[in-house]
Amino acid sequence: MTKSIIIADDHPLIREGFKHILASHPAYTIAAETADGHELLAAVRRDSYDIALVDMLMPGKNGIELIQQLHLEKPELRILVISSHKEDIYAVRAIRAGASGYLCKDHAISELVHAVSKLAQGRMYITEDVAEELALSSMHTTPVKQHSLLSDREYQVFLKLASGKTITEISERLNLSLKTVSTYKARIFQKLSLNSVYDVCRYALEHNLLDQVDNSSG
Repeated sequence: MTKSIIIADDHPLIREGFKHILASHPAYTIAAETADGHELLAAVRRDSYDIALVDMLMPGKNGIELIQQLHLEKPELRILVISSHKEDIYAVRAIRAGASGYLCKDHAISELVHAVSKLAQGRMYITEDVAEELALSSMHTTPVKQHSLLSDREYQVFLKLASGKTITEISERLNLSLKTVSTYKARIFQKLSLNSVYDVCRYALEHNLLDQVDNSSG
């Protein structure tokens, strides 16, 4: 039976690329595409889909909050998160929020069909590293990384600060008020026991998060 797929990504070229990769597989039909989280929610409320390919960071509602709401409203919808972020933080959070898989965009060309196939079969698509992280976190046998205590939005702001962005630039990039960004900044300092933006940059360097800093916009 053909599985209907909805693609949600704010970059048209990415959506076209996904459609091209899946076009040669008759088991899947690209039934719809959206460019932001609000459009995605409206679409899945209006029509039924089997699988959603969802970018982690889009305009409007996004990230863990979006995945949680999708899973709450459409528990039968299989969600494959496809993000430019590596798996260090977001993959485990996404799975816990209700996603059925997490795929880095770096591997989308080679792994997309395989990942979609797994979801179509009612299975999960996660790497061995993510499976290990899930297992270890559930056992509480390893020290918790301080940055894992940050909320989804706090982590986005953290990455922006680490990349040298000002409060005003972060406000514009994430569509947040200056006051809200400042509040997130204060929470980040408190949770990570930091005192300055320099400390944020040093922390990101020490924990090998700088590769995520370069891709923190999407």
